[in-house]
Parts: sequence; C-alpha cells; structure tokens
Amino acid sequence: MKREFLVEEEEQDIRIDKYLSGLCDVSRSYLQKLLKDGLIQVNGVPVKGSYKVSEGDRILADLPEAVELEIAAEPMDLDILYEDEDILLVNKPKNMVVHPAAGHYTGTLVNGLMAHCRGNLSGINGVLRPGIVHRIDKDTTGVLIVCKNDRAHQSIADQLKVHSITRKYYAIVHGSLKEEEGTVDAPIGRHPTDRKKMAVNYKNGKPAVTHYRVLKRLRGYTLIECRLETGRTHQIRVHMASIGHPLLGDTVYGPAKCPVSGLEGQTLHAGVLGIVHPRTGEYMEFTAPMPEYFKELLEKLQ
Repeated sequence: MKREFLVEEEEQDIRIDKYLSGLCDVSRSYLQKLLKDGLIQVNGVPVKGSYKVSEGDRILADLPEAVELEIAAEPMDLDILYEDEDILLVNKPKNMVVHPAAGHYTGTLVNGLMAHCRGNLSGINGVLRPGIVHRIDKDTTGVLIVCKNDRAHQSIADQLKVHSITRKYYAIVHGSLKEEEGTVDAPIGRHPTDRKKMAVNYKNGKPAVTHYRVLKRLRGYTLIECRLETGRTHQIRVHMASIGHPLLGDTVYGPAKCPVSGLEGQTLHAGVLGIVHPRTGEYMEFTAPMPEYFKELLEKLQ
C-alpha cells in the first residue's frame, strides 16, 4: 500500500527510517530493506537509508497492509469557530495534545475530530495526524485549522510554506519591554545539547522572524501581541526568551519554577488566523476569544 507523508519543520534532520518507524508500525530494519529496494521516494526520487528528512519533503512509501494504528473516535465538546466541506477551525483548549503520539493515544484533538468529522479528514500526514496541517503546543490555546481533504491540506501547507498565513498570538512575558514594539529576527534550530528544545541557532537554524508590540504593561510582566512572519517550532517562546523576556509559565525556556501558583504551561494564545480559502480563493480571518484563565491572570497582574 502506497502511503504519503509531508515532513514538518520540527521533524527535520531525522533519519528517514527513524521518521517512518515513528509513524508506522514497521521496524527500522524492514524500512532499510524497502529503502535499498527503491520502494521509498522523497520528492519523487529514491533515497538511501542515511537520508535525513527536511521540512516540506514529500515521502512516498510502499508499505505493507494492516500496519496502521487505529485511532479511536472520541466524542468531545469541541469549540468549533467555523466549518465547511473543506476546512474546520477549532479553538483548542489548554492541556490538550493536538494529535496522538507516544504516551498520548487518547484524549487528543484528533480523537475528537475523528468523531466529529466521521473520518472525513485529509490523509497526507499519515494515520496519526489526519487533518492536521499545523499544530500548537499542548499548553497553548487558540485557533487551529483542520483540513477535511487532501486538496485543502495541500493548499494550506503551501500557504504555510510561503509564510502567507496571518497568525497573531497573545502572550504574557516576564519584565517590562523597553520599546512599544519590535522585531526578533534570529534563526531557530535544535538546541545544541538538548534535542528536546529549540534555540536561536545561527549555524544550523532556519530563518525565523517575530514581530511584537506591547498591549498592556502589568506588575512585573507585559501583555504583548506577536505576529509570526515564519512558523518555527516554539518560535515565540524561543525568541522572547532570547531577548530576556520569556513567557510567564514557560518552565522550558524561562524560570524553572513558575512564579504564579497553579499556572501550568506558557501563557500563549493563538488569537487570530487568516488564510486564503482552498476552494473559493477568498481571504478569511478567524478569531479565538481569550481563555478564562488568561483573562483572570491579567486581572490578577494589573
């Protein structure tokens, strides 16, 4: 059975056999055999087992039948902002993983989407990520686009690749920014010693640009709006930490202990998403209201 995969930015630099084994129930030794026999192609060309995948790579693999992991459809009360035959915009809550992965095979957004859409989701990104063309972190809230067919998926993926999608986030950061607005233009790549983290990486990173502006100054903190020109993994978290203003609650890139009792994870909300509709060609913009925990925190920090 031929299956197609689209490599996302955070998955780059992984050996192709390791990448595929993480998405399919197939051993790396078996994948090496398929690679040797030319049954796995990247962008239309057979590759060796040592090949490391890059963002945007389209992988076509001739894999055996009946190896796919069944993703359970779980009815959920999803906060749907917009829906038609091609796309769905959902307001993702805090503490929800977007798609199944090791340790998270139930309770993810994809499980809920499988029930809501009755399986009518794009398949380009493989069985574990139906409909998912981009994602936001577990603790980040806000608007996320889901694709119901491969045509819509490819259109949105192309828009993401050329950075034409409007994405505005709201964040609370440590400290008081000197300027009312500014830009962080610094490449982001894997952290040189901690592979689970990203970092400003001038040697091996990819271009990353974040525009920010101050919305409100708080006691010891600042509410900002961030507009993404690019969409690297953890971009806002890494960029703001790099200029000395990590996100409140971000114990990965900021203080190891959160100064606000009861707060889990970074205070980051994907507030606005603007796309060109894959079928009509019309520009559409969607807004996700700020979550209650965020609003309560702002009042507390006044």
